[in-house]
Amino acid sequence: MTELEKYGWQQSMLPQDVEGIPARITAVHRERFELVCQHGAVFGRLKTAVYYAQGEEFPTVGDYVMLQYEDAGDSIIIKTLERKSFFSRRDPTIQRGEQAIAANFDTVFIMMSLNNDFNITRLERYLTLAWQSGGVPVVLLTKADLINDYETQIDAVQSVAFGVNVIALSIVSGLGLDSLNEYLQPMKSVVFLGSSGVGKSSLLNALANEELMEVKGIREDDSRGRHTTTHRQLFLLPSGAMVIDTPGMRELGMWDAGVGLGEAFGDVDEVLARGCRFADCGHGSEPGCAVTAAIESGELPLERWQSYLKLKNEARFLDDKVSYMRERGNRFKSIAKDIRKSKQRGDIRQ
Repeated sequence: MTELEKYGWQQSMLPQDVEGIPARITAVHRERFELVCQHGAVFGRLKTAVYYAQGEEFPTVGDYVMLQYEDAGDSIIIKTLERKSFFSRRDPTIQRGEQAIAANFDTVFIMMSLNNDFNITRLERYLTLAWQSGGVPVVLLTKADLINDYETQIDAVQSVAFGVNVIALSIVSGLGLDSLNEYLQPMKSVVFLGSSGVGKSSLLNALANEELMEVKGIREDDSRGRHTTTHRQLFLLPSGAMVIDTPGMRELGMWDAGVGLGEAFGDVDEVLARGCRFADCGHGSEPGCAVTAAIESGELPLERWQSYLKLKNEARFLDDKVSYMRERGNRFKSIAKDIRKSKQRGDIRQ
């Protein structure tokens, strides 16, 4: 097995008629990238003419790319290959719109601790993002050694995480670690999703059998911690599996979340699919509303419906906002272009 194949590469991924050699991005440091290719570990930078002028998808950790290898100095990244899964967020710049945070993972470990971090509403958000990403979510309830009985929490998770495996975990006692083996297979990639203080760094160190990440304590007053990760990085574990850890995961928004909402809120979709008496039903006080009937009968919890509406409205707001910012940017570009033309014609004095 070649070095790149250890990182999940398959020859069938190679497009036809492309230049360069394949590589996988293992870390992102501002404008510089760490990669692994047939020559081993290398550093690379984007080819400006391709990524900034021609609009090629900007790569991120986990991406497979084509590389112009340089024996001395940084190699040149010339193309981002098709992704099978990715997390993204709204890019702060107008031009790029969507920014990928992690790519090409098989499983999403949604981590939530059994202390004060436990929050079903947050879990619903994470499940939506996970399903939207293209990966398969698995819920890990960490720090199980801190409480005597967590069956109530597991029941609460299973009530919203339909068809998702739920695992109680303790790094201290080793509880649940063996249950992760089916996901940590050679050439498979896992990405962590969870708030600070849930034990992501501790889990990574336990899986690697060494201290890859510094572990910081949590505040006793609210059980929250600080993010330890300082850059996006992919780690190759002794098992042959890979873990992607990134500080950007805490900043994810509901980007184009239609598919994710449908998967995470399958119970709501089932109610909506029955149809209401009126096609334009607002699901409020209208007669013959399927949603109102389901809530009144207890079939659909009101909190569940409210969570669905909140995430759906957030996704709609972000879509409207990015469209506005894009139009605003294009308008300013047009104005600047007209000014330059006027200067060239002499209509405006320099």
